[in-house]
Amino acid sequence: MKEFTKKIVLENGREFYGYGFGSDREAINEIVFNTSMVGYQEIMSDPSYTDQMVVMTYPLIGNYGMADDDYETRTPTIGGMIVREYNDLPSNFRYTKTLNEVFEEYDIPGIWGVDTRALTRVIRNEGCQKVLITNATTDHEEAMRKLQTYEMPCDMVARVSCRKRWMSRVPNHRYDVVAIDCGIKNNIIRQLNRVGCNVTIVPYNSTYEEIMAFHPEGILLSNGPGNPEYVTSVIELVKQFKGKLPVFGIGMGHQLISLAYGAQINKLRFGHRGCNQPVRCLETGRIEITSQNHNYVVNADSLTGTGLTPTHINLLDGTIEGVACVEDGVFSIQHHPESATGPQDSRYLFKKFTQIMEERKNA
Repeated sequence: MKEFTKKIVLENGREFYGYGFGSDREAINEIVFNTSMVGYQEIMSDPSYTDQMVVMTYPLIGNYGMADDDYETRTPTIGGMIVREYNDLPSNFRYTKTLNEVFEEYDIPGIWGVDTRALTRVIRNEGCQKVLITNATTDHEEAMRKLQTYEMPCDMVARVSCRKRWMSRVPNHRYDVVAIDCGIKNNIIRQLNRVGCNVTIVPYNSTYEEIMAFHPEGILLSNGPGNPEYVTSVIELVKQFKGKLPVFGIGMGHQLISLAYGAQINKLRFGHRGCNQPVRCLETGRIEITSQNHNYVVNADSLTGTGLTPTHINLLDGTIEGVACVEDGVFSIQHHPESATGPQDSRYLFKKFTQIMEERKNA
């Protein structure tokens, strides 16, 4: 057995040894786990994973490489990845680089050879916590000192949002939508294009006047990393838009809408991440299998008196997965209806958005 080159040290003092891939740098992040069986490229390029070290519970990662068309953002900002077995010889005619090459390019550290089943149980039982990825020879006391003194950043949305507005257009479009970029995934934009929307993507700190200058018929609030309570500029934007334009929130956008209406947000112990979460639509009774990635949820009790009503419920833990204010034309969803990666059960929500815009246009 070859000698270990890397290790991770958890905030609780546990250590796991393995072998490094990607960047050789030391890093401290929040450790989380994802239960998806496929889609590691979409996961590593999802801006919502900024400053998070992701444990992949599926044991084999890297075996189909990285394809140019499958990135969710141009510049990945994931904190790192922890896997059981890493394959650096992909078998896929579409691949252009290996996962290791992309991690090296974007200075992202990774470690393989770790007992990810045991590690996932620690996170499940004790909750998300800080983790240090470092050389196998790093002194344990020194590693713990670094973890204890490190303060997790709160500026993730500012770092991943676009700096200038950009557009994604389709022929013969029917609707003009402005997407507020808190860390938007490319496939959200593709799904809006698919239902006939020209999309203008703007920075998270854009003003109401700057957005209205594009004459939008609807506003989309994107997913994003970190605590939504820090993104006060977007919360204020929602307050200005509600009742004036249809608003659709996804992921963090769902939480920002809820905060703007006066609801409260709670942090889950270990979050929801993966492509296998069952969610019930309260309007139809239909159960949707969903793709999820979030640490925060809307407090159900705090919705009373806000004007928002629950529309979707997670069947595993009863948390709120969707809310709406029909009068204002505002609705949101906690999971990811763009299905990257994951099932397509919730794609109908993009069509629902266009229907609300159509009704408002014809009112």
